[in-house]
Amino acid sequence: MSKYFFIISLFISSITIAQEEIQNSSITALVVNAQTDEVMESVHVVNLNQVLGTITNDKGEFTITAAVNDTLYFSFLGFKSQKIRVTNDMFKFKDTQIALTELAYALEEVIVRPYQLTGYLEIDVKNLPINNAYQYSISGLSVGYEGGNKNPSAVTKVLGAILNPADLLRNLFGKKPNQMRKLRQMKEDDEIRNLLASKFDRETLTEFLQLEKVDIQDILNNCNYSKSFITTANDLQILDAISNCYEEYKVLNRKK
Repeated sequence: MSKYFFIISLFISSITIAQEEIQNSSITALVVNAQTDEVMESVHVVNLNQVLGTITNDKGEFTITAAVNDTLYFSFLGFKSQKIRVTNDMFKFKDTQIALTELAYALEEVIVRPYQLTGYLEIDVKNLPINNAYQYSISGLSVGYEGGNKNPSAVTKVLGAILNPADLLRNLFGKKPNQMRKLRQMKEDDEIRNLLASKFDRETLTEFLQLEKVDIQDILNNCNYSKSFITTANDLQILDAISNCYEEYKVLNRKK
């Protein structure tokens, strides 16, 4: 009886080891242009589950660590972003191709001179828009918060947003520890940081954090970042803003 039990245990162990090897394997595939079949270089490839990033080489190839059912996210300027679920076949065969589709953009009229300048410095300076984004430092923190208006209540609004127990950050991330772990991992991966620094559409952030774009905007509003920052910052700056806001909220919350 013990002999049969040993054989069964050995068999189960072999299967488990084989599964673990697959779970920790690298896959190699090719990215091509769906319209022309040409290989695409420098396409960003991100494993959303394991928070790993890479780019395709000059032959359109990439290699990334993944497990079955992981989701790979492909992004390239001028092309529609795409998500691919990892399958067993992608480990068995090395000829997997991912095709990206070009986006068609309709260019609108661009106003080069939105402000009428007279050529006189004293007059033109008064007509230029003023950036009302102000930074407020908080004792004990290394960086400050950006308030949208310069008025006596601005600092109170900042502190209230951070210390409020019902704050949107706590509601969103307090119940989603996996998203906060991913956020920290994203900041440590150079390829992901490079990708986010080149994007302004919030798509990659929403895929990683499983949030809607409106949620990201609400988070930054609750942290009192200015409207100009929210609309003009790249995705990496938005990532850092969310991370800093949440980490500082936790610091202040522990001191209460």
